[in-house]
Amino acid sequence: MAADVNTEDKDSLKMWIPIIINFVMSIGAYCVTVKVIPNIKDKFIKANLFGIDMSKTTSDKIPEALGMVTGCTFLITMFLFIPVPFGKSLWEGDFPHNEFVELIAALLSICCMLLLGFADDVLDLLWRHKLLLPTIASLPLLMVYYVNFNSTTIIVPKPLREHLGLSVDIGILYYIYMGMLAVFCTNAINILAGVNGLEAGQSIIIAISIIIFNFIELSGNLWKAHQFSLYFMLPYTATTLALLKYNCEESQGCL
Repeated sequence: MAADVNTEDKDSLKMWIPIIINFVMSIGAYCVTVKVIPNIKDKFIKANLFGIDMSKTTSDKIPEALGMVTGCTFLITMFLFIPVPFGKSLWEGDFPHNEFVELIAALLSICCMLLLGFADDVLDLLWRHKLLLPTIASLPLLMVYYVNFNSTTIIVPKPLREHLGLSVDIGILYYIYMGMLAVFCTNAINILAGVNGLEAGQSIIIAISIIIFNFIELSGNLWKAHQFSLYFMLPYTATTLALLKYNCEESQGCL
């Protein structure tokens, strides 16, 4: 009985300590982003990366591409966080290579999407390019998923189970769906560009809903997957909140 209690305590510490550290680092990322954005906005204006707020009578220049600031702060926070969940494994010799590759692949995909966002602001990309590049950026994640899991079985919704059964293996269609999902998610938010606070506000609502779901599911058998999700969602929410704060201050309201 005592051994079981000790094992549960160790599992609890293993689950919560990285999340707490990530949360603290996310607060630091928020503070840094809030301070950096006002100091760097003039550089974007000098580089002709600005727009005019059409809802105002003034023609003040509003810097664009500030998502690069939040994106870079997010990536720096995640890079600094990497040793936290994996540091102990380096000394013990039992390194979780699969989990490490998943984290690096996710960061690589985020870097690709950040590059796409900046290229769109600078080069004014055509819509066909915006449809293609997110698919390419999702390839590292799909490759890692194929190597580590390669499960293409989906759970059938209850109304259809009578005809299709509990689950269906859709094979290669699963990877096509995931690639198309990356295109949909990125452009569903990007299409709202130009309305102050709407992009960041929508992103925060989605992120907070995912965080709540992850915390609820931490008590389940798949807690590692939800812990992994929190590693990304906490600093993402923090840096995006900083951008929303700036949008609200500039427009004297979020819309």
